[in-house]
Amino acid sequence: MKRSEDRILTTHVGALPRPQELGQMVLAKTSGGAYDEAQLAESMRTAVRAVVRQQLDAGIDIINDGEYGKTNWTGYIGGRLGGYEHRDPRPGEAVGSGTQAGIVGRDRRAFEEFYQDYDANAARIRQARAGGATATIQGLVNVGPVSYTGQAMIASDVETLRGAIGSAPVVDVFMPSIGPDNVLPQSHYEYYGGEWEYVYAVAEAMREEYKAITDAGYILQIDAPVGKFETQDMTLEAFRARFARSVEALNHALEGIPEEQVRFHLCFGSWHGPHAFDLELKNVVDLVLQVNAQAYSIEAANPRHEHEWKVWRETKLPDGKMLMPGVVTHSTNHIEHPELVADRIERFAEVIGRENVVASTDCGLGARVHPQIAWAKLRTLAEGARMASERLWG
Repeated sequence: MKRSEDRILTTHVGALPRPQELGQMVLAKTSGGAYDEAQLAESMRTAVRAVVRQQLDAGIDIINDGEYGKTNWTGYIGGRLGGYEHRDPRPGEAVGSGTQAGIVGRDRRAFEEFYQDYDANAARIRQARAGGATATIQGLVNVGPVSYTGQAMIASDVETLRGAIGSAPVVDVFMPSIGPDNVLPQSHYEYYGGEWEYVYAVAEAMREEYKAITDAGYILQIDAPVGKFETQDMTLEAFRARFARSVEALNHALEGIPEEQVRFHLCFGSWHGPHAFDLELKNVVDLVLQVNAQAYSIEAANPRHEHEWKVWRETKLPDGKMLMPGVVTHSTNHIEHPELVADRIERFAEVIGRENVVASTDCGLGARVHPQIAWAKLRTLAEGARMASERLWG
């Protein structure tokens, strides 16, 4: 994994704005709908070539394919994992992720009136940008041994990205994949006798995708959104116990994969809500650092978490490790001023060393902000990194 040896390198977390027509075809494929395979393949090649060029034009050094081959962060089940069947939800049962039904806990109860408006408006916009609703995928229930069935899909993702990059001057390339404990809400398994038996089975299956990415020479990003589902209602003690088990399962899945090819993304749920009850980084940072990864992607730009750069005054970053702090955020439509971005970068450089900082986003920009906003944020990220580099290296 490249370090910021002579300037601050830039990256992002994964999801980028995707053409809606392409999103609709990907959704049809992953949910078992009708689609034209040849048309999808050609549309994917065209779109990935374009998004590679857009990232480079914006000044991003460490790039990806925009996660164009997936519906959303839980979109692995449809087409990539076996052992599930689709069931319609029972009356009153919530399905879905992210914007509406997936937000539960104290945040929703404390701001109930806000969420009534949010569910009716923001969810519609977000799903339209993503290419369509994703609730059908969330209606899948585990009923048999989990197996990896996405060999053709991940091979296609890898080769499409390789072809799109060609001889372009990229510094490095990454591909995100979901952590084993986040493959659908844990209450939706039936075959296994317990939650952790199920999670370890997913870990065994997902290892194949992880290795496909690293064997291709790319950096593997593990996505671990911890603010989803029931975690807002857990005590800190209960959450730490659960997260520790999640780290164990993930490290099991990563066995044999070089640590220097792994980066770990931690976020607290990407919905545009109050986030008044998010976990605090200081309470889990020791567990985060136990993940067998070289770099850790953390939220550091939104108003709920920007102060957490101070955690690194007290917590020593282990030798050889790096941080990828968010210096622009998905949580607001404001375009951060490059000076503010540079200030955020310099804070981290002062406490952990400039060579250990790669400037990033809080979370994937994808469907969370308008495409015009997303690309403007990436450009200001790059400009802020340039300004910080001039001051840090002189």
